[in-house]
Amino acid sequence: MNSFGTLFRVSIFGESHGNSVGVTIDGCPAGIPLLESDFKTDLDRRRSGSKGTTPRKEADLPRFMSGVFNDHTTGAPLTIIFENTNTRFKDYEKLRETPRPGHADFVAYKKFGGFEDFRGGGHFSGRLTLGLVAAGVIAKKIISPVLVSAQLTEAGGMKDIEKAVEAAIAKQDSIGGIVECRASQIPAGIGEPFFNSVESLIAHIAFSIPAIKAIEFGAGFAAAGMKGSEHNDSFISVDGKTSSNHAGGVNGGIANGNDIVFRVAVKPTSSIPLPQNTMNIKSGKMAELRIEGRHDLCIALRVPVVLEAATAIVLADLLMIENRIKRVW
Repeated sequence: MNSFGTLFRVSIFGESHGNSVGVTIDGCPAGIPLLESDFKTDLDRRRSGSKGTTPRKEADLPRFMSGVFNDHTTGAPLTIIFENTNTRFKDYEKLRETPRPGHADFVAYKKFGGFEDFRGGGHFSGRLTLGLVAAGVIAKKIISPVLVSAQLTEAGGMKDIEKAVEAAIAKQDSIGGIVECRASQIPAGIGEPFFNSVESLIAHIAFSIPAIKAIEFGAGFAAAGMKGSEHNDSFISVDGKTSSNHAGGVNGGIANGNDIVFRVAVKPTSSIPLPQNTMNIKSGKMAELRIEGRHDLCIALRVPVVLEAATAIVLADLLMIENRIKRVW
Protein backbone atom coordinates (compact mmCIF):
# COMPACT_ATOMS: atom_id res chain seq x y z
CA MET A 1 0.00 0.00 0.00
CA ASN A 2 0.98 3.65 -0.09
CA SER A 3 0.66 4.55 3.61
CA PHE A 4 3.00 4.13 6.56
CA GLY A 5 2.69 4.81 10.29
CA THR A 6 0.25 4.45 13.17
CA LEU A 7 -0.37 7.90 14.70
CA PHE A 8 1.85 9.94 12.39
CA ARG A 9 0.59 8.36 9.17
CA VAL A 10 2.14 9.26 5.82
CA SER A 11 0.59 8.52 2.41
CA ILE A 12 2.45 9.32 -0.82
CA PHE A 13 0.84 9.75 -4.22
CA GLY A 14 1.53 10.70 -7.83
CA GLU A 15 3.60 9.56 -10.79
CA SER A 16 6.96 10.70 -12.11
CA HIS A 17 5.53 12.28 -15.28
CA GLY A 18 1.97 12.81 -14.11
CA ASN A 19 0.54 16.15 -13.04
CA SER A 20 2.08 16.09 -9.57
CA VAL A 21 3.49 14.07 -6.71
CA GLY A 22 2.88 14.67 -3.04
CA VAL A 23 2.09 13.49 0.45
CA THR A 24 -0.80 13.47 2.91
CA ILE A 25 0.02 13.32 6.62
CA ASP A 26 -2.73 12.20 8.97
CA GLY A 27 -2.20 12.69 12.69
CA CYS A 28 0.10 15.70 12.41
CA PRO A 29 -0.15 17.63 15.70
CA ALA A 30 -1.77 21.05 15.59
CA GLY A 31 0.15 24.25 16.22
CA ILE A 32 3.44 23.50 14.46
CA PRO A 33 4.75 26.65 12.71
CA LEU A 34 5.02 25.77 9.03
CA LEU A 35 6.01 27.84 6.01
CA GLU A 36 6.78 26.72 2.48
CA SER A 37 10.29 28.11 3.01
CA ASP A 38 10.85 25.57 5.81
CA PHE A 39 11.20 22.87 3.14
CA LYS A 40 13.87 24.59 1.06
CA THR A 41 17.01 23.22 2.74
CA ASP A 42 16.04 19.56 2.55
CA LEU A 43 14.43 19.83 -0.88
CA ASP A 44 17.60 21.47 -2.20
CA ARG A 45 19.67 18.59 -0.81
CA ARG A 46 17.49 16.13 -2.73
CA ARG A 47 17.53 18.21 -5.91
CA SER A 48 19.45 17.13 -9.02
CA GLY A 49 22.07 19.24 -10.69
CA SER A 50 25.38 18.09 -9.24
CA LYS A 51 27.79 15.79 -11.11
CA GLY A 52 26.35 12.33 -11.62
CA THR A 53 22.70 13.33 -11.17
CA THR A 54 19.89 13.65 -13.68
CA PRO A 55 19.69 16.85 -15.75
CA ARG A 56 15.92 16.93 -15.20
CA LYS A 57 15.17 20.16 -13.35
CA GLU A 58 11.96 20.74 -11.42
CA ALA A 59 11.07 23.71 -9.23
CA ASP A 60 9.87 21.36 -6.45
CA LEU A 61 7.89 24.11 -4.76
CA PRO A 62 5.60 22.73 -2.02
CA ARG A 63 1.95 23.75 -2.15
CA PHE A 64 -0.19 23.31 0.96
CA MET A 65 -3.59 21.96 -0.08
CA SER A 66 -4.96 21.35 3.43
CA GLY A 67 -3.93 21.15 7.07
CA VAL A 68 -2.19 24.55 7.31
CA PHE A 69 -3.85 27.81 8.35
CA ASN A 70 -2.25 31.06 9.49
CA ASP A 71 1.19 29.48 9.01
CA HIS A 72 0.50 26.67 11.52
CA THR A 73 -0.64 23.08 11.24
CA THR A 74 -4.32 22.68 12.09
CA GLY A 75 -4.37 19.05 13.19
CA ALA A 76 -6.40 18.09 10.11
CA PRO A 77 -4.86 15.89 7.40
CA LEU A 78 -2.02 17.86 5.84
CA THR A 79 -1.61 17.53 2.06
CA ILE A 80 1.36 18.90 0.13
CA ILE A 81 1.77 18.65 -3.64
CA PHE A 82 4.64 19.28 -6.02
CA GLU A 83 3.79 19.95 -9.65
CA ASN A 84 5.65 18.14 -12.42
CA THR A 85 6.55 20.68 -15.10
CA ASN A 86 9.60 19.23 -16.89
CA THR A 87 8.39 15.94 -18.34
CA ARG A 88 9.17 14.00 -21.52
CA PHE A 89 6.57 11.37 -22.29
CA LYS A 90 8.07 10.17 -25.57
CA ASP A 91 11.25 8.87 -23.90
CA TYR A 92 9.25 5.98 -22.40
CA GLU A 93 6.75 4.96 -25.09
CA LYS A 94 8.93 2.27 -26.66
CA LEU A 95 9.62 0.68 -23.27
CA ARG A 96 6.13 -0.84 -23.22
CA GLU A 97 7.39 -3.84 -25.16
CA THR A 98 10.98 -3.94 -23.86
CA PRO A 99 11.02 -3.66 -20.05
CA ARG A 100 14.19 -2.15 -18.63
CA PRO A 101 16.46 -4.58 -16.74
CA GLY A 102 16.52 -3.78 -13.04
CA HIS A 103 13.40 -1.60 -13.20
CA ALA A 104 9.81 -2.17 -12.13
CA ASP A 105 8.49 -2.01 -15.72
CA PHE A 106 7.85 -5.76 -16.02
CA VAL A 107 6.37 -6.37 -12.57
CA ALA A 108 4.21 -3.23 -12.84
CA TYR A 109 2.78 -4.55 -16.12
CA LYS A 110 2.07 -7.93 -14.54
CA LYS A 111 0.50 -6.47 -11.41
CA PHE A 112 -1.63 -3.75 -13.02
CA GLY A 113 -2.36 -5.39 -16.35
CA GLY A 114 -1.02 -2.61 -18.53
CA PHE A 115 -3.08 0.16 -16.92
CA GLU A 116 -0.12 1.56 -14.96
CA ASP A 117 1.40 4.93 -15.81
CA PHE A 118 4.69 3.79 -17.32
CA ARG A 119 6.16 7.24 -17.97
CA GLY A 120 9.41 7.69 -16.08
CA GLY A 121 8.65 4.69 -13.90
CA GLY A 122 5.27 6.14 -12.92
CA HIS A 123 4.41 5.48 -9.28
CA PHE A 124 7.59 3.43 -8.84
CA SER A 125 9.84 6.42 -9.53
CA GLY A 126 12.31 7.93 -7.10
CA ARG A 127 10.53 11.23 -7.74
CA LEU A 128 7.94 10.15 -5.18
CA THR A 129 10.59 10.53 -2.48
CA LEU A 130 9.70 14.23 -2.61
CA GLY A 131 6.70 13.34 -0.45
CA LEU A 132 8.91 11.52 2.04
CA VAL A 133 11.30 14.47 2.29
CA ALA A 134 8.39 16.86 2.83
CA ALA A 135 6.95 14.65 5.58
CA GLY A 136 10.42 14.41 7.06
CA VAL A 137 10.69 18.18 7.41
CA ILE A 138 7.61 18.13 9.62
CA ALA A 139 8.69 14.98 11.46
CA LYS A 140 12.03 16.63 12.32
CA LYS A 141 10.14 19.49 13.95
CA ILE A 142 8.08 17.01 15.98
CA ILE A 143 11.01 14.96 17.28
CA SER A 144 13.24 17.90 18.28
CA PRO A 145 15.64 17.83 20.15
CA VAL A 146 16.27 14.44 18.57
CA LEU A 147 18.60 14.97 15.60
CA VAL A 148 18.83 12.82 12.47
CA SER A 149 21.67 13.08 9.98
CA ALA A 150 22.84 10.94 7.07
CA GLN A 151 25.77 11.02 4.71
CA LEU A 152 27.10 9.14 1.71
CA THR A 153 30.20 7.31 2.93
CA GLU A 154 31.06 5.29 -0.16
CA ALA A 155 30.21 5.31 -3.88
CA GLY A 156 31.14 2.75 -6.51
CA GLY A 157 33.15 0.87 -3.89
CA MET A 158 35.33 3.92 -3.21
CA LYS A 159 35.61 6.28 -0.25
CA ASP A 160 36.55 9.11 -2.60
CA ILE A 161 33.05 10.04 -3.75
CA GLU A 162 34.09 12.65 -6.30
CA LYS A 163 36.58 10.33 -7.94
CA ALA A 164 33.99 7.55 -8.10
CA VAL A 165 31.42 9.81 -9.75
CA GLU A 166 33.94 11.11 -12.28
CA ALA A 167 34.84 7.51 -13.20
CA ALA A 168 31.14 6.68 -13.66
CA ILE A 169 30.68 9.70 -15.95
CA ALA A 170 33.72 8.69 -18.00
CA LYS A 171 32.44 5.11 -18.42
CA GLN A 172 28.82 6.20 -18.83
CA ASP A 173 27.80 3.49 -16.38
CA SER A 174 26.02 3.86 -13.06
CA ILE A 175 27.34 3.20 -9.56
CA GLY A 176 25.79 2.52 -6.17
CA GLY A 177 26.82 3.59 -2.70
CA ILE A 178 26.52 3.28 1.07
CA VAL A 179 24.65 5.84 3.18
CA GLU A 180 25.03 5.96 6.96
CA CYS A 181 22.30 7.46 9.13
CA ARG A 182 22.56 8.48 12.78
CA ALA A 183 19.81 9.58 15.18
CA SER A 184 21.01 11.12 18.43
CA GLN A 185 19.38 12.17 21.72
CA ILE A 186 16.88 9.32 21.44
CA PRO A 187 15.12 8.59 24.74
CA ALA A 188 15.46 5.00 25.89
CA GLY A 189 12.33 2.87 25.82
CA ILE A 190 10.68 3.66 22.49
CA GLY A 191 9.83 0.84 20.11
CA GLU A 192 8.26 -2.57 20.61
CA PRO A 193 9.59 -6.12 20.70
CA PHE A 194 9.33 -8.08 17.47
CA PHE A 195 7.10 -6.64 14.72
CA ASN A 196 7.18 -2.95 15.65
CA SER A 197 10.77 -2.87 16.80
CA VAL A 198 12.80 0.24 16.00
CA GLU A 199 14.83 -1.79 13.52
CA SER A 200 11.75 -3.36 11.92
CA LEU A 201 10.08 -0.03 11.29
CA ILE A 202 13.20 1.74 10.04
CA ALA A 203 13.98 -1.20 7.74
CA HIS A 204 10.38 -1.19 6.49
CA ILE A 205 10.41 2.44 5.45
CA ALA A 206 14.04 2.33 4.25
CA PHE A 207 13.19 -0.41 1.78
CA SER A 208 10.34 1.77 0.53
CA ILE A 209 12.97 4.16 -0.84
CA PRO A 210 13.71 3.11 -4.45
CA ALA A 211 17.17 1.56 -4.97
CA ILE A 212 17.74 0.46 -1.34
CA LYS A 213 18.85 -3.18 -1.35
CA ALA A 214 20.34 -3.85 2.10
CA ILE A 215 20.46 -2.47 5.64
CA GLU A 216 22.54 -3.09 8.75
CA PHE A 217 22.41 -1.65 12.28
CA GLY A 218 25.47 -1.02 14.42
CA ALA A 219 28.15 -3.58 13.65
CA GLY A 220 25.73 -5.15 11.18
CA PHE A 221 27.07 -8.07 9.15
CA ALA A 222 30.44 -7.77 10.89
CA ALA A 223 28.69 -9.01 14.06
CA ALA A 224 28.53 -12.48 12.52
CA GLY A 225 32.30 -12.74 12.85
CA MET A 226 32.54 -11.31 16.37
CA LYS A 227 32.49 -13.03 19.75
CA GLY A 228 29.95 -12.10 22.40
CA SER A 229 32.69 -10.55 24.50
CA GLU A 230 33.52 -8.30 21.54
CA HIS A 231 30.01 -7.43 20.41
CA ASN A 232 28.37 -6.79 23.79
CA ASP A 233 28.08 -3.09 24.64
CA SER A 234 29.03 -2.53 28.30
CA PHE A 235 26.87 -0.09 30.26
CA ILE A 236 28.83 2.82 31.68
CA SER A 237 26.07 5.03 33.14
CA VAL A 238 22.63 4.72 34.73
CA ASP A 239 20.96 6.31 31.69
CA GLY A 240 22.02 3.38 29.49
CA LYS A 241 25.08 4.85 27.80
CA THR A 242 27.49 2.16 26.63
CA SER A 243 31.21 2.01 25.96
CA SER A 244 30.63 0.84 22.38
CA ASN A 245 27.62 0.78 20.09
CA HIS A 246 27.75 -2.48 18.19
CA ALA A 247 23.99 -2.86 18.70
CA GLY A 248 23.34 0.38 16.87
CA GLY A 249 21.35 1.90 19.72
CA VAL A 250 18.73 -0.85 19.90
CA ASN A 251 18.32 -3.83 22.23
CA GLY A 252 15.35 -6.18 22.01
CA GLY A 253 13.79 -3.93 19.40
CA ILE A 254 13.74 -0.97 21.81
CA ALA A 255 15.93 2.14 21.73
CA ASN A 256 18.52 1.97 24.52
CA GLY A 257 19.38 5.68 24.68
CA ASN A 258 22.51 5.54 22.57
CA ASP A 259 22.67 6.85 19.01
CA ILE A 260 20.69 4.78 16.54
CA VAL A 261 23.17 4.03 13.77
CA PHE A 262 22.51 2.14 10.56
CA ARG A 263 23.69 1.93 6.96
CA VAL A 264 21.91 1.18 3.72
CA ALA A 265 23.23 -0.08 0.41
CA VAL A 266 22.00 1.82 -2.65
CA LYS A 267 22.11 -0.10 -5.92
CA PRO A 268 23.45 1.39 -9.16
CA THR A 269 20.78 3.22 -11.15
CA SER A 270 19.13 0.74 -13.52
CA SER A 271 18.74 3.19 -16.42
CA ILE A 272 22.17 3.48 -18.02
CA PRO A 273 23.40 4.93 -21.34
CA LEU A 274 25.04 1.64 -22.35
CA PRO A 275 23.07 -0.76 -24.59
CA GLN A 276 21.50 -3.73 -22.77
CA ASN A 277 19.75 -6.94 -23.77
CA THR A 278 16.16 -7.53 -22.75
CA MET A 279 13.08 -9.47 -23.81
CA ASN A 280 10.50 -7.98 -26.15
CA ILE A 281 7.41 -9.20 -24.31
CA LYS A 282 5.23 -8.76 -27.39
CA SER A 283 7.36 -10.71 -29.87
CA GLY A 284 8.97 -13.05 -27.32
CA LYS A 285 12.39 -12.34 -28.81
CA MET A 286 15.51 -10.83 -27.35
CA ALA A 287 16.15 -7.21 -28.27
CA GLU A 288 18.82 -4.60 -27.77
CA LEU A 289 17.65 -1.79 -25.52
CA ARG A 290 19.04 1.74 -25.57
CA ILE A 291 17.51 3.84 -22.81
CA GLU A 292 16.86 7.47 -23.58
CA GLY A 293 15.73 10.10 -21.11
CA ARG A 294 17.44 11.76 -18.14
CA HIS A 295 18.79 9.61 -15.34
CA ASP A 296 21.18 9.68 -12.39
CA LEU A 297 24.48 7.86 -12.79
CA CYS A 298 24.75 7.81 -8.98
CA ILE A 299 21.35 8.03 -7.31
CA ALA A 300 23.08 7.46 -3.96
CA LEU A 301 24.16 11.12 -4.04
CA ARG A 302 20.54 12.15 -3.41
CA VAL A 303 19.61 9.47 -0.88
CA PRO A 304 20.95 10.89 2.44
CA VAL A 305 18.21 13.49 2.94
CA VAL A 306 15.55 10.94 1.96
CA LEU A 307 16.89 8.47 4.51
CA GLU A 308 16.92 11.20 7.17
CA ALA A 309 13.28 11.96 6.40
CA ALA A 310 12.25 8.31 6.53
CA THR A 311 13.99 7.85 9.88
CA ALA A 312 12.41 11.00 11.32
CA ILE A 313 8.96 9.74 10.23
CA VAL A 314 9.48 6.49 12.16
CA LEU A 315 10.77 8.28 15.25
CA ALA A 316 7.92 10.81 15.22
CA ASP A 317 5.41 7.98 15.11
CA LEU A 318 7.11 6.03 17.91
CA LEU A 319 7.48 9.09 20.14
CA MET A 320 3.82 9.98 19.64
CA ILE A 321 2.80 6.41 20.48
CA GLU A 322 4.79 6.62 23.72
CA ASN A 323 3.50 10.16 24.37
CA ARG A 324 7.12 11.31 24.55
CA ILE A 325 6.81 14.35 22.27
CA LYS A 326 8.29 17.54 23.73
CA ARG A 327 6.17 20.33 22.26
CA VAL A 328 8.96 22.80 21.59
CA TRP A 329 7.28 24.46 18.62
